[in-house]
Amino acid sequence: MKALVMTDVKKLEVQDDYPTPTIQPNEVLIHTAWAGICGTDKALYNGLPGSADAVPPIVLGHENSGVVAEVGQDVVGFKVGDRVSVDPNIYCHKCFFCRTSRPELCEHLDAVGVTRDGGFAEYFTAPEEVVYHVPDNVSLEAAAVIEPISCAEHGVDLLDTHPYQKALIIGDGFEGQLIAQILRSRGLQEVTLAGTVDEKLANNEEHFGFKTINNLTHPEEVQADSYDIVVEAVGLPKTQEQAVEAARRGGQVLMFGVGNPSSTFNVNTYKVYQRQLTIQGSFINPYTFEDSVALLQSGDVDPLPLISNVLDFAHVEDFVSGKLGNISKAIVKVAGEEA
Repeated sequence: MKALVMTDVKKLEVQDDYPTPTIQPNEVLIHTAWAGICGTDKALYNGLPGSADAVPPIVLGHENSGVVAEVGQDVVGFKVGDRVSVDPNIYCHKCFFCRTSRPELCEHLDAVGVTRDGGFAEYFTAPEEVVYHVPDNVSLEAAAVIEPISCAEHGVDLLDTHPYQKALIIGDGFEGQLIAQILRSRGLQEVTLAGTVDEKLANNEEHFGFKTINNLTHPEEVQADSYDIVVEAVGLPKTQEQAVEAARRGGQVLMFGVGNPSSTFNVNTYKVYQRQLTIQGSFINPYTFEDSVALLQSGDVDPLPLISNVLDFAHVEDFVSGKLGNISKAIVKVAGEEA
């Protein structure tokens, strides 16, 4: 089969004769339709960790949709021809964190497209427990990004949301844009998206009616002590500090952006104390796939207007190496809707 293989750090190679995977009794074989490209893929390409370490040679691609091509003998919930999407994160169910209802912190996390071959190939396998049916009214293209929706959903789940609240999302990357939609679906009275790319901001104003701020040219519009919820979706010390400053008394700050492992930021601990702020981290997507499928099915979240680039295997490296800029979201067409 054809696959895009990371043969070494900063090296991707299209191979036409990569072995088609063999399924285990509890697994399904999936004919890949679409595969999303994530910031985590950029990190893995550059030798940095994602949810776990990726050891070359490996086929990346942890955001996927497709059609079931074969089922193992122990699989009961799926059949050949089913349209599916896959939660890449496979928990051990045995460690301390799994046994205390915090599987996202699993000490033995396995992940499709990170520790085992993923969707940058014509076929990949996954255990039945992480495979989800795609509703008839949801395209396989949209289903390919259920995983990032589920990560955004987990972050919002960690917040205490109410209709009276005003929220600010700092960061106009794909996840920041998704978080804005999910917060709006929770009934908040005002959601503001602050970013740096005018085209992305204008697109969100046009399609979703969000108030937007160009945080590069007009950072003063992000007012201090003004928001009940602030989501930092960039991962830079400057915006992390800005997020804490923007939170009003009793506010919640969600640190969602993935920072450099060696980065730190300054925080005025007296302000955290005096404003009674909550500062919360968010990691991956424990059991939020069903909710994310429902958000797509209902139309409360629509990722398609955010997808800016459709690539083939040969051009993925241009994206993860940084040669392509100002991308809202890039996905790979493998077999497409005809999978």
